[in-house]
Amino acid sequence: MTYMLACALARREAKPASRLGFSVVFPLAVALGLSGCGSVPLTQSGSLKSYDKLGPVEGKLSKSRVFLDERSLLTARSIAISPTKLSPQARAKLHEPGSDRLVSNALDRALCIDLSDRFLVVRPGEPADLTVQAEITDIVPTGKVAAGVSKVTTLGTSAVLPVGIPRLPIGLGGLAVEAEALTPQGTQVAAIVWSRGANSITNGPRVSEVGDAYGLASAFAGQFSQMLQKGQKPSGINLSLPSGQKLKSGLGGAPKNAACEAFGRAPGIGGMVGTMVGAPPSWSDKAGRQ
Repeated sequence: MTYMLACALARREAKPASRLGFSVVFPLAVALGLSGCGSVPLTQSGSLKSYDKLGPVEGKLSKSRVFLDERSLLTARSIAISPTKLSPQARAKLHEPGSDRLVSNALDRALCIDLSDRFLVVRPGEPADLTVQAEITDIVPTGKVAAGVSKVTTLGTSAVLPVGIPRLPIGLGGLAVEAEALTPQGTQVAAIVWSRGANSITNGPRVSEVGDAYGLASAFAGQFSQMLQKGQKPSGINLSLPSGQKLKSGLGGAPKNAACEAFGRAPGIGGMVGTMVGAPPSWSDKAGRQ
């Protein structure tokens, strides 16, 4: 249904076209979108304090098992974010220098910005009601050649056809993460084991081995932060409008909480342009390169 909705929106925004051209291109776009979805298994690396309370596997685009203590989450007012780590399994999949830093920092930055909607975010080690720790348990590298070919194909067809061809369903990457929130006493009040593969409709190709993992890091941050702020299981799709502080930070402005500066500013307009043309995240994300 998500793929169909995305294609329907593309149709509405497309230029008027001949009936023949649309009848040929649109079914092809839908077929490619429906067939193109990466798969990443849920992975436990042992970093969580406990896995015993995790619920059953849920979700369609994203798969997850979660646990939460609603009362503890809703009474918390401040939170610290420990830098995200990579498991040996995830690190072994990467070969480009700095790729690990790009993904982990993107996850932390997105998490910090998202959590700032409700929490006072403080630096690790400072007094906080909760401390969050995440670990990237697995990364499925993006096929760079396939991503490049797909981006050229997409840009070319969108210039001459009423409906652009979706990303080619080959070389799709993915990401798996586990994270938890602990009280100062070490009590686990929230935990999640999560995974998601890129798909041909909603994830544009970027010519980098972490092109998809980089984008999916924000998807994880959105779901986990939603869970911590609302004390509820995360929904697969968040249709609410972003807050003012989130929009400002997303465009590269100063974050609401100074602690988020530790993860650098978002790439802003440069990042958006980079995404549109399929450039590697490292081209625009200066903080992720440090």
